[in-house]
Amino acid sequence: MADIGDIINANASRTLAPAAVGSQVALMSIISAVTIVVFNVLRPKNKVIYEPKVKYHVGDKKPPRISDSLLGWLPPLIRTKEPELVDKLGLDAVTYLRFTRMTRSLYTSIAFVCCAVLIPINVTYNLKNVSSADRNILSMLTIRDVKGSLLFVHVAVSYAISALVMFFVWRNWKEMLRLRQDWFRSPEYMKSFYARTLAVTHVPKKFQSDEGIRAIFESVQVPYPTTSVHIGRKVGQLPELIEYHNTAVRELEQVLVTYLKGGSIAKERPTIRIGGFMGMGGVKKDAIDFYTAKLRRTEQAIEDYRQHIDTRKAENYGFASMAAVPYAHIVAALLRNKHPKGTDIALAPNPKDIIWANLNKTPSEIIRNRIIGFLFLVVVCFFNTIPLFIISILANLTSISAYVGFLSEWSIASPGSFAVVSGVLPPAISALFGFFLPIVMRWLSKFQGALSHSRLDRAVVARYFAFLSISQLIIFTLIGVGFIAAEQIVEEIGTHTSFQDIIDNLHTLPSTINQTYINQSSYWLTYFPLRGFLVIFDLAQILNLLWTSFKTHVFGRTPRDIREWTQPPEFEYAIYYANTLFMAAVALVFAPLAPLVVLAGAIVFWIGSWVYKYQLMFVFITKVETGGRLWNMIVNRLLISVVLMQLLMALTIGLQYGFKSYLWLTTVPPILFIVAFKVQLNRTFYQKFLYYIPSETELREAKVHSSRSDASAKGLEKRFGHPALHAELFTPMLHARMMPLLADVYKGKIGSDKAKLDEYGGQRLDAQVIEGGLKIAAVEQRDLEYDPALYQRDRGELDWDQRSIASTAMLSNARGGDNASIYHQAGGRASPAPPTFERYLAQGPSRSQSDIELARMNQSVDQLPLLTEHQSYGYFDAGQQQQPPLPGYNSPDRMTPPSRYASPAPMGTPPQMHYPPQPGMQRNPQEGYREAPLHRPHPPHRPTSSYSSDPRSQNMAGRGAYRG
Repeated sequence: MADIGDIINANASRTLAPAAVGSQVALMSIISAVTIVVFNVLRPKNKVIYEPKVKYHVGDKKPPRISDSLLGWLPPLIRTKEPELVDKLGLDAVTYLRFTRMTRSLYTSIAFVCCAVLIPINVTYNLKNVSSADRNILSMLTIRDVKGSLLFVHVAVSYAISALVMFFVWRNWKEMLRLRQDWFRSPEYMKSFYARTLAVTHVPKKFQSDEGIRAIFESVQVPYPTTSVHIGRKVGQLPELIEYHNTAVRELEQVLVTYLKGGSIAKERPTIRIGGFMGMGGVKKDAIDFYTAKLRRTEQAIEDYRQHIDTRKAENYGFASMAAVPYAHIVAALLRNKHPKGTDIALAPNPKDIIWANLNKTPSEIIRNRIIGFLFLVVVCFFNTIPLFIISILANLTSISAYVGFLSEWSIASPGSFAVVSGVLPPAISALFGFFLPIVMRWLSKFQGALSHSRLDRAVVARYFAFLSISQLIIFTLIGVGFIAAEQIVEEIGTHTSFQDIIDNLHTLPSTINQTYINQSSYWLTYFPLRGFLVIFDLAQILNLLWTSFKTHVFGRTPRDIREWTQPPEFEYAIYYANTLFMAAVALVFAPLAPLVVLAGAIVFWIGSWVYKYQLMFVFITKVETGGRLWNMIVNRLLISVVLMQLLMALTIGLQYGFKSYLWLTTVPPILFIVAFKVQLNRTFYQKFLYYIPSETELREAKVHSSRSDASAKGLEKRFGHPALHAELFTPMLHARMMPLLADVYKGKIGSDKAKLDEYGGQRLDAQVIEGGLKIAAVEQRDLEYDPALYQRDRGELDWDQRSIASTAMLSNARGGDNASIYHQAGGRASPAPPTFERYLAQGPSRSQSDIELARMNQSVDQLPLLTEHQSYGYFDAGQQQQPPLPGYNSPDRMTPPSRYASPAPMGTPPQMHYPPQPGMQRNPQEGYREAPLHRPHPPHRPTSSYSSDPRSQNMAGRGAYRG
């Protein structure tokens, strides 16, 4: 029998054998090619799966025509450019596509540099200095055995990689800023009510009323007044009851369809086990009777709850609308990180984007949930080491076969199948566990208090990327180090080395770490082909087809299922971003160490850029448009990947030369460059990316809405009231051909009636009323699929604000008084409008220097125009009040408009005067201009007012609020 040390030496390489890598690449390439053929064959006959957006789209945003020929889907992808995509898909989709294009170009450039420079050096060095017994075709292409001054060529390449990343990021950041500012100026955004609405969270109890929300804004003296305010109202358990009811409707519909499948009654009535576990124990009941009774109870409970709910009780959040979109953005920027009265004020998300269950959580609840969520995340990470350990074992079957008899026999008897299994199983198991992790991450992020789905996406991207990076890169490497240590100890035991000598020789372990993580590059060479196949598999949507066919033939599909499955599915940006970022991190980390990895990554990015372009153009939709809000986060993660690459290079040089030589410090400067680059990105782009920055012309010509129209239309309350207060309950639906069979399903008399279905635009469909008053609507075959007109209604971004635009006398038609005043008291304002305010908003700043436009009535400036033709800032004059300076001002005595809200004055304009003037200073109107005074609402002089000169001594909550 051979000596165990010889066996270990023969299997010392922890890397996958080149045959295993080759088998994985070949297998994935063949399967991918077959999948593309299947897609081309299935696509023309399954347009509801592969091209749903051709039928279901909003407005004129129909995707381009696509041919039914074998490769007819390619020309539209090639011809359609970004400007058209912005209009058709929205900025979120375009942002993701721009990121995929950036990664494919960036990694193609990196792969070219690494392969052209490093591979020749690595191969030449291995051929000259490494014996053939100690190398293979893969190790020759890596830095593993390279020593001496040639290592600094790899360091130089890492500098070049960092420079390429910064170049591509800067160029794409500029374009993204332009796209986002254009999105802010788009008619769709400008007409949206939420775009001019601010969200106020963590409202103290004494301010939890409409009057309290106004008081908060008046306390900080914002430049523009609110037109309407709305405090959130308690809804109790109503949302849970509605969700419980709607789930019961789905369950009843599914049970009925299964029982009446094919237009005939099944032999046995369906049953359900209540209180059992895994089909054991509990009580078996008739499923139809059980769900019917459940619906009756929940409908009655919801009706009773709605009658007794006290909607006067306020929540700790509210909303405030501004007169125009630019006003809302300016106020949001000024109040960012200010926390007036302990609140947080920010731009309100789209109401469809809000997670209402988290909006009313107290800070203590959020902190508690975050702690629990973090602990749960730690547990998930801990248990995830089990599949990682399995993957590591499978990735090292060659080494383990030296100790496991049947593996050794297998590898000798059938080396081909052994290579296939060792190359295919590790990434397959990794992908399988990777399918469930995003679901866990999304649940955890929601549990920890994310307020909107877009913020939830950002949290999922951050946590999932961090989780993948820590587990797949760091922990996986540590497990590999454990294998190396175990092999070294077993080898020394086999040579009968004493225990003390084994302990003493462990100091050589750090020298093997370098080989450990470089050898793992071969595992990633099997990972990327799998990811490429999964991208193409996603294009074919074979699982979706199989599941739809299985459910139709085995269980039957309810009318609600058909209606929901025919509309385009939502694109999971968080998951796709996280997976793409992780692939980018892996490719970047191994780029200077194993150039083939970054080449494999570049190929996958090229495939993904075309596949996802097709998916977003013809298949998927964006759940809620956020204007590319994820861009900054994904760029940050890409820069973090560069830092990880440099840290690994520092470790490589340090292990080769020893950290006492300080040669590893040559890898540190790029890290400092990346940090400085990030700071510059924030200074140049980030603030402009978050907020709409209007020019003086845009500010002057902004469409202004009056407080009267906002109050009369109740736009804020309708748009930002809790959905549970006006949500329609699901009505059970059944195929019309199954309706005659209901007489055999239910006992007792069955009546006929009409049922109004909100899902069908309020249409009244024929329905049957069973005993107890439960209505079941009949849906004809022609009505099963989602009506495109209703889809446009449900998906369109036009909101309640559009209803008020037509009826609002835009201030150009205002005749003064209360008719169109933005400060109208009936709309929730606390002060009357200045007499010439409507005329000013309608006509803009006067060209005549003799007009008086909202000027302060004092001796020095009573004839000075409020605004000149070139300047329209609209900022508050704090000259006569002792107020702290607003952001962007130097001091109360020397105030200039913040540069981010206006462009420089044209050449030839009079020099700008210091504003406000010094006390006693006389100013000539010809010397300059005076800025618009900031509106300061005056408290109403009403005998019933609960306010006094000292608001701290009063309860600001108003009627129905808690008075502690």
